[in-house]
Amino acid sequence: MKLLRLYTDDVAYIGDRKVFEYVASLAQEWKLAGVTVLEARLGFGRSAHLHQRHVFENDRAVVIEIVDDEDKLRPFAATVAATADIGLITLEAVEVVGGKANLAVKESAA
Repeated sequence: MKLLRLYTDDVAYIGDRKVFEYVASLAQEWKLAGVTVLEARLGFGRSAHLHQRHVFENDRAVVIEIVDDEDKLRPFAATVAATADIGLITLEAVEVVGGKANLAVKESAA
């Protein structure tokens, strides 16, 4: 299993949809195992622009985490890599050690 992380921010849009909503929807269409969108309290990337919540607007950094097999995640990452306002994309190994997802992994391996 692998974990794909995509970094963007809350004010990034593709047309009338937020980037994180677009990516989560696309992951569902691809039937990937799971997606979680996390809103960071504070963050900055290569530009050193500080993303944080302000009084009248929300410019927080957003992390999209997707778990599945590498052979599904690599082509998905290549598809979304060209999306405007997606920053860093990482892929790392994960070990599922519990939860309902762990049961599904064990059953599919049997």
